[in-house]
Amino acid sequence: MISRVQHCLKNTQVLIKASISSSLFHATGSSYQEVGQSDIDILIAKVHVGSSDDEVFQCLVNDQECSAIQLSDDLVGKLLHRFKNDWRSALGSFRWAASHPGYKHRPDAYDTMIDILGKMKQMVKMREFLEEMCENHLVTLNTVAKVMRRFAGAGQWEDAVQTFDELGKFGLEKNTKSMNLLLDTLCKENKVEQAREIFLQLKSHILPDAHTFNIFIHGWCKVNRGDEAHWTIQEMKGHGCHPCVISYSTIIQFYCQKYNFSKVYELLDEMVAQGCHPNSVTYTIVMCWLSKSQEFEEALQIAERMKTEGCKPDTHFYNCLIHTLGQAGKVQDAVYVFEVEMLKSGVIPNTSTYNSMISMFCHHDQEHKAFNVLKEMEDMNLCKPDVQTYYPLLKLCFRTNFKESLLNMLLNDIVNKHHLSLDLSTYSLLIHGLCKPKVNKIEWAYHLFEEMIGQDILPRYQTCRLLLDGVRENNMYDAAERIEDFMKKL
Repeated sequence: MISRVQHCLKNTQVLIKASISSSLFHATGSSYQEVGQSDIDILIAKVHVGSSDDEVFQCLVNDQECSAIQLSDDLVGKLLHRFKNDWRSALGSFRWAASHPGYKHRPDAYDTMIDILGKMKQMVKMREFLEEMCENHLVTLNTVAKVMRRFAGAGQWEDAVQTFDELGKFGLEKNTKSMNLLLDTLCKENKVEQAREIFLQLKSHILPDAHTFNIFIHGWCKVNRGDEAHWTIQEMKGHGCHPCVISYSTIIQFYCQKYNFSKVYELLDEMVAQGCHPNSVTYTIVMCWLSKSQEFEEALQIAERMKTEGCKPDTHFYNCLIHTLGQAGKVQDAVYVFEVEMLKSGVIPNTSTYNSMISMFCHHDQEHKAFNVLKEMEDMNLCKPDVQTYYPLLKLCFRTNFKESLLNMLLNDIVNKHHLSLDLSTYSLLIHGLCKPKVNKIEWAYHLFEEMIGQDILPRYQTCRLLLDGVRENNMYDAAERIEDFMKKL
C-alpha cells in the first residue's frame, strides 16, 4: 500500500500525503505506526475505503491485533463517527464489533448505523437493518424518527408514512409525540399539504399540542407561504394552545429571509403586545439576517436592544455577534466578545464559536491568530474541531502561493489526529485548489475524486469538469475516460 502512495504522490512525504489519497485514510505502512498507537487508530488503519461491508468485516474479524482490542461503547461510537460518510466501512465495523466476544451494542449504536445507511441513501439496507432491530426488540421512537426522516429525505415520503403506520409492529404507540415526528418529517421535506391531510385524519383520535402547530408554522414558511403560517397562530388559539416565542420567531425568520425587515419589526411589536416577549433566539435571527444584508450597524443595534431588554445571551447569539463584528471589520471588538464578554456572561464557547473566530482571522489574513485559536480549542478541550473548523485554514493553502507543507499538516491533523471524515465541500475545495494552474497537482486531485466516489460522496458537475480538463492536459487518458463515464451518470 505504501508503494501505491509513493507512486501516486511523487516527491512528497508518505506520512502526510497518504491522509488525502485513497490510501491515506487507512494506511498501514510502517511510516504510520507510532509507539502507543490508540485502538481507534489501529482499527481505522485496518479498513480500506471502497471495500464491501463484508470485506471490511472479514478483514477485522481475521486480524489478531483487532481481536485483542478491548471494545467499549466509546470506541465503537468513535469508529462509527469516523465512518459516518462511508457506510460500507461503518456497517462492516459494526458487524465486527457485534461479533466481538463479550461485547454488545447499545441501542444508540444501532440508531447511529440506521442513520448512516439512510444518509448515504442505502434505503434497502436501512429497511433490512430496521427489520433486524425489530426482531431483537431494539426499535425505539428515536429509531423510527431517523428512519422516517431518511425516507422522506430520499424522496420516499410514502415509506415514511408506512413506517409510522407500522409503529404497533415495533411495539410503539401512535400518540401526539409520534404523530408530531411524522408531521415534522414531512414538513421538513416540503410535504406540508400531505402532512396537513394526515393531520386532519389523525386529529380526531390524537390530540394536537402547541408543537404540532409550530411544526406547521415552520412547514408553511419553508414552502414560502407566510400567510398560512400566520393563520396557523389563530388555529393554535382555536385548539386552546398558546403561541410561543418559537411560533413568532419562525415567522420572523421567514420575513428576514425575504429581507422584509419592516414586517419583522411589526411582528416583534405584535409579540410584545401578545405578552410573548422576544428572546435571545428571536434577536439572534434578526441580527444574523441584517448582517447577511450587509446592514451591520443595524444588526449591532439589535444586539444592544436585546441586552437592554434584559435577554440573557447564549452561545448562538455570541457566535452570530462575533461573525457580524468580523464582517463589519471590527476584529478587535470580536476578540473582546470572545475573550472577555462571553467569560463575564458565563457563556461557554462551542465549536461554532471557535470556527467563527478562525474564519474571521483567515478572512482578514491573520493566519497566525487563526492557528492560535485552533491551538486554544484543542488545549481547552471544551469542544472538538470539526471539518468546518479546518475549511478556512485549508483555503489559505491556495489563496496566493501554494502552501504544500501547511496543507500536509492540516490534512494530517484532520484525518490522523482528530479522525474526521472529509465532506463534499472539503473534497471540492481541495480538488479545485489542486487543479489551479499555479498548483497543478492533478494526480493528487484525481485520487481525491476516486476516494469520494468510493465513499458514495458525489462530486459536483463543476468539479468533474475542472478535473477532466486537468487530467486531459496532463495526458491522463484513463482518468479522463473514468471521469467522463461518471459525468454521464450525474
